[in-house]
Amino acid sequence: VAFFFSGIVEVLMCRHKARNALGHVFVSQMRELVSTLSNDSAVRVVVFRSLVSGVFCAGADLKERALMNNTESDLFVHSLRSLMTQIASLPMPTIAAMDGVALGGGLELALACDLRTAAHSAQMGLIETTRGLLPGAGGSQRLPRMVETLTWQTALEMGLVNRAVEQNQTGDAAYREALNLAREILPQAPIAVRMAKEAMNRGVEVDISSAMAIERMCYAQVIPTRDRQEGMAAFLEKRPPRYSGE
Repeated sequence: VAFFFSGIVEVLMCRHKARNALGHVFVSQMRELVSTLSNDSAVRVVVFRSLVSGVFCAGADLKERALMNNTESDLFVHSLRSLMTQIASLPMPTIAAMDGVALGGGLELALACDLRTAAHSAQMGLIETTRGLLPGAGGSQRLPRMVETLTWQTALEMGLVNRAVEQNQTGDAAYREALNLAREILPQAPIAVRMAKEAMNRGVEVDISSAMAIERMCYAQVIPTRDRQEGMAAFLEKRPPRYSGE
């Protein structure tokens, strides 16, 4: 389910009985939604959150996976990996709000996002090896090393989460902190934010000389925009800018 307001889209995960486990239908619906978001210029920030108390995402739906043969299992993991790649490739900033456990594929989903907030009650880990597997949706590549279940303190120290907050009585402290982050991003020029994200994501994968060329290419995309002109005008007129995303 997606909820849109003022440039922020909330992707709401609500498989209560399955603890948001990543099953075939769930992944297919998520891929379709993410594909739609990627082409929507009105979307400035995407927040992934859970409506299931105490859980962000429990990982793969192992009950469903147990019924798959080898070929079906391989195809499903490919689809799951593609979902995480789609999320990581979204042009706008993305935030994972972890108000509960994020295990296996659940942590991989959070790792595919640009920013992560976590309640102090959250636990995270890539625990696939305890099931005779390994992280197959990008986790082994996005996390520098295999880890046991993490507390929020360790995750914060490692830089795995950007902000950690005390859990509140309603169990959605990480979500509220994610909204605070989203609202900090929201007033910024959306094209500039998207180009900055592209420059950073592509730049870290190449040598510094190539990265500088990527930065130049992304910067060139910003120069002809109305938002750049608005930013300059607002500075000279000493007023807040009013960016339109054009």
